[in-house]
Amino acid sequence: MIVWVNGAFGSGKSTLVDELRPRWPEALVFDPEMVGFVLREIVEVPTGDFQDLGLWRRQVADLAKGLVEEYQRPVLVPMTLINPGYIAEIFGALKDTGIPVHHFCLKVSEDALVKRIDGRSFTPDDPAQDERVRGWCKSKIETCTAAVDTLPRDTVFLDGELSPRELADNVLDRVGVLPGR
Repeated sequence: MIVWVNGAFGSGKSTLVDELRPRWPEALVFDPEMVGFVLREIVEVPTGDFQDLGLWRRQVADLAKGLVEEYQRPVLVPMTLINPGYIAEIFGALKDTGIPVHHFCLKVSEDALVKRIDGRSFTPDDPAQDERVRGWCKSKIETCTAAVDTLPRDTVFLDGELSPRELADNVLDRVGVLPGR
């Protein structure tokens, strides 16, 4: 099984996955950003967004599928994914393998997103880079929140302003994992 945790930057995807890890120890965590970081070292990303690379989308689907098949364990995927075509491509490739995909989206108000992003440090040793990353994340808020209406029909929307524990309870309940397992 794959549990994809979606939402705007600052919505709490990684925090939710961090809460799930000790309560679902057999689950593996796969962050597709790592695939993007590797590709950026190898090829140019003309748009600046590695999600626009077809190779990134194929590799994300293949690696998630491979993790489930090779290790026979559930995989948690915290990743903002809002382009309907990219979602269809990645989720379609996963579903074609017969692996169940549970798609959750954390909904958070714009004010809360801005506050969370402003409170984060992405590159503590480089304040100028930190500010650029914060600016980029905030520039995507409107696009991410507007994309909620285009997500697949089976997306489960969660109130991202709930506590991480409450959110984890919701996810575990919906995927059929007993709390504390």
